[in-house]
Amino acid sequence: MDLLLGIDMGTGSTKGVLVDTAGSVIATETIPHSMDLPRPGWAEVDAEAVWWREVCTIARALMAKMPGGGRLAAMCVSGVGPCLVLCDSDHRPLRPAILYGIDTRATAEIDALTAEFGEQNILDRAGTLLSSQAVGPKLEWVRRNEPGVFARARGWYGSNSYIAAKLTGEYVIDHHTASQCDPMYATRDFDWNREWAERISGHIPSPRLVWPSEVVGTVTAEGADASGVPVGTPVVAGAVDAYSEAFSVGVRAPGDQMLMYGSTMFIVQVIDEYHSDPALWTTAGVAHGSHALAAGTSTAGSLINWLQTVTGGASFDDLMAEARAVPPGSEGLLVLPYLAGERTPVFDPQARGVVAGLTLRHTRGHLFRAAYEGIAFGIRQILERFDDAHSGTRTVAVGGGLRSPIWAQTVSDVTGRSQLVPEQAIGASYGDALLAGIGAGVVPATTDWARIAREIEPDPANQELYEELYAGWRELYPATRDQVHRLANLDRREPQPIV
Repeated sequence: MDLLLGIDMGTGSTKGVLVDTAGSVIATETIPHSMDLPRPGWAEVDAEAVWWREVCTIARALMAKMPGGGRLAAMCVSGVGPCLVLCDSDHRPLRPAILYGIDTRATAEIDALTAEFGEQNILDRAGTLLSSQAVGPKLEWVRRNEPGVFARARGWYGSNSYIAAKLTGEYVIDHHTASQCDPMYATRDFDWNREWAERISGHIPSPRLVWPSEVVGTVTAEGADASGVPVGTPVVAGAVDAYSEAFSVGVRAPGDQMLMYGSTMFIVQVIDEYHSDPALWTTAGVAHGSHALAAGTSTAGSLINWLQTVTGGASFDDLMAEARAVPPGSEGLLVLPYLAGERTPVFDPQARGVVAGLTLRHTRGHLFRAAYEGIAFGIRQILERFDDAHSGTRTVAVGGGLRSPIWAQTVSDVTGRSQLVPEQAIGASYGDALLAGIGAGVVPATTDWARIAREIEPDPANQELYEELYAGWRELYPATRDQVHRLANLDRREPQPIV
């Protein structure tokens, strides 16, 4: 019996799944972890101590659960991204991995590279303007601020391509992840922007490009010794975890969308032809030769967790009961959920959270409902931009945030869109297992394991109210931007000693 191993390194945990070629789950494993926030605007992970160690631990645990007569046909690993892992010639990380758009350290480098190459040129050649999501400015930041690290580097990786290198020794990156390494990749052409890539990476060569379902190599003796995966096992490239998860739930056809409810919200839509929008990310897709649009917020579930902490740490069930007792619209309360800056569509690392309309009669429950509504307004703003490329025809909802009895329903009410919830909720690792099977040739490329369990439909009774509130919410950011920027600059000053 052929079996497939999928492992995903997420923001809050690493998860693995062992499945058969019909998509039936044999076993799962999870290891929680956290990111490091050493300075304001920085978000890092120790790639070797966290990602590599946890992948090896999970792989060993799942290999121990292989049924008799089972054969591991292939494995695939995805991870958070786009990230930057700089390694020496022995695949040893030279510094902590710099995480995706929640790490906003490279603002000066974004401005400098934009001035050097030209904003319109970047949009034309790379497909996406530079933001905190882009890898190019992060690499430039290391060159400028840690020249010793940069000089010793012999390869740069994303989270999943770092693991592929540890397992196989191959220096590769998948097209999807590369397409978020702006401005170094030409998304329209599925190739490196060679002149710009060489300018930014200097002496470090660009990795070989592969598609997410391609076999990049086989597990070496060293990789097998560390992970417990048999020598010679094919390793498939994988992608950024959100895209592996979209693939796992059948988001394949043009117009298909995925809304991922997690610490942040991430949205993916498959498109039928190349489309560039300065307020979104245009990327290579998972399927060979495909394109997608993507967007992501800087906070979502993390905002809810923060509110839970600062309002006294009540149980999640109690807080949801309080929020459900508040009518839609939160009785005149609006929230800008920009507590960690914002990614799409405003691309403003200096954005900050705003609560408008607060009165003495508002309660903790009002704040929680208004926070969910603020997140939902942001999703509507993004989906309206997606519609300019290809109207959404099918929306699939995934992620741990679906545990909330309010969140997804509010998104449907605010956006007017139904959401399909899949039966299998394992996540990106399940998509990785499917990619492994496709890459190894043990399942057809058209295989789709997704089954829909339920549908969340918008409540028409709330449509008029949310139309009015959405109009006000859209005015809130431009009306407060200058003031919160001044406050953000104050926050960056060195703290004064307390005397």
